[in-house]
Amino acid sequence: MTSSNESFEQIRDHIMGVVGELKHCKQLGITAVEAGRGRLKLALPYSEKIIGNPDTKVIHGGVLTTLMDTACGFAAVLGLDEPSIAPTLDLRIDYMCAATPGKTVIGEAIAYRVTSTVIFARGTAYHEDNPDKPIAHCTASFMRISAEAKQAEETRKTGADA
Repeated sequence: MTSSNESFEQIRDHIMGVVGELKHCKQLGITAVEAGRGRLKLALPYSEKIIGNPDTKVIHGGVLTTLMDTACGFAAVLGLDEPSIAPTLDLRIDYMCAATPGKTVIGEAIAYRVTSTVIFARGTAYHEDNPDKPIAHCTASFMRISAEAKQAEETRKTGADA
């Protein structure tokens, strides 16, 4: 990830760049649109390869799940004061309507509570031209793994291998 002496702006810029380089984001076309302290907005452009139902041309629900998990997960990391990783513990999505074929979907998330071990986030997916009509809402929790804990684990593994 990044070193612990980086500013929030450097971490934010790093995450904005990383999102588009993640294999699943590249495959789906997901890009970072906007980021701030504890929040992230992603865009999922419509394409033939993300269709779930060939008759209706509606986006597959798993693609929307990926969008929201990615948005919430990086919002969780952006809610921390130091660089960290935050694997998903739980993700719940309520689908409210089908995504309209041909339209870009926005996934927007915020980290609303950070504890010493868990980060809580929530998000909304909507069409770029209609944020007041959500496609889905989600809540998620993420394990907080600090840089120090990660380094201690790496040291433990290296010592065990010696």
